[in-house]
Amino acid sequence: MQNTIFNSQKVNNEYEICEISSLEVKQQIEKVLLQNRISYFIRWPKRKLFSRHKVLCVLCVNESSRETAEEAIKGLGSNVTDEVRFIVRKSTNDFL
Repeated sequence: MQNTIFNSQKVNNEYEICEISSLEVKQQIEKVLLQNRISYFIRWPKRKLFSRHKVLCVLCVNESSRETAEEAIKGLGSNVTDEVRFIVRKSTNDFL
């Protein structure tokens, strides 16, 4: 088997940046991420009956875009960040 540059590439390098509790805020965040050319995906967790936090979705980005995405979201102001809970942790998804 021949070694290629793809053999050593890291695949699972997504970070969960924040939990979002409002659909309007999610749309604002998506807009600013697209303006900054930041690739992202949204994880929709199952709702828990007795949860303390109302979580609509979890925003995930690539490790290389983590700091830029966090700064872009914080730049939207306090009216947006009040609806966001920053968690910044390695995604638990296992694709392999």
